Amino acid sequence: MLTFIDLFCGGGFGAHGAVRGGGKPLLAVDAWGLATRTYKANFPESTVLKENIEDIDPFRYKHRFRPDVLLTSPECTAHSIARGARPGSEKSRETAISIFPWIEAFNPEWVIVENVNRMKKWERHEELLVTLEEYGYTVSQLLLNAAEFGTPQSRKRLFLICNRYGIEVSKQELLSAHRRQPRKANEILDPPGTHPSRPLYKPGRARATIERAERAMDALGEREDFLIVYYGSDYAGGWQPLDVPLRTVTTLDRFGLVTWQKGEPMLRMLQPPELIRAMGAWGHKLPYGTRRDKVKLCGNGVCSPVMEVIFRRIGKISEATDRLAAAV
Repeated sequence: MLTFIDLFCGGGFGAHGAVRGGGKPLLAVDAWGLATRTYKANFPESTVLKENIEDIDPFRYKHRFRPDVLLTSPECTAHSIARGARPGSEKSRETAISIFPWIEAFNPEWVIVENVNRMKKWERHEELLVTLEEYGYTVSQLLLNAAEFGTPQSRKRLFLICNRYGIEVSKQELLSAHRRQPRKANEILDPPGTHPSRPLYKPGRARATIERAERAMDALGEREDFLIVYYGSDYAGGWQPLDVPLRTVTTLDRFGLVTWQKGEPMLRMLQPPELIRAMGAWGHKLPYGTRRDKVKLCGNGVCSPVMEVIFRRIGKISEATDRLAAAV
């Protein structure tokens, strides 16, 4: 079993996958109190701290925890294309650099850094890679789409998978390891009638919303259910069918489901339990916060099946390396 410390832990979606992949959380840190409460609700045996990691001296915990893996998901909003044209916050980006005192304190065999792909454009990204190598890690830089790992969501993220064994980890070996069928957006939906819907053509409905829906109906025909996609740069007409993975879940309410009742199109937003499934985290709990908070927790999360596959793979590498060392 690989033990791990979880920095920028969020609501524990990445940890959910890590545990399914054979991991055990020892310590988790996040600055958002709602996230740490959610994490603790899902992993009650772990120690959870509500603090900025830059404000913690990790050496205080050096003799208390012995992690095999340092799992980190630094703030991504300053890198993300979803943030639009607003200027980036260098302080937010530099949270990636703040993992190094934790490496010095715990000297883990593995370090995993997850972020949006645009992190590669950050002017200090090369510095991050070089510093990890100077600490003795072999760094595999992989762009992984959660949909390829059996997640009912298309979500591309950058993963730096780093180890002290001198072994490179490839995307192909991760894909070969899981052998899961693709999942579709319709698999995450609650049964019809679970949540109230309103007529698409109700008075006051935004014209842009109706136009998205009508483009979908023109393409699919009437009486076919579909999703309206709000926010972000959209080049697919602002909608998607249900027989493909959900588009990327964000921290804002993004998906409206259009269904048909007596020949009339009805619209409702996707709900947190459905977004939890879209993150591939069946059974994960979000017991605290408003609906908006729960949407944000999902949008900030790491898709669980991706982390599950990574932990299964690195666990096998660690076991094989330990057996080889014992035989020498």
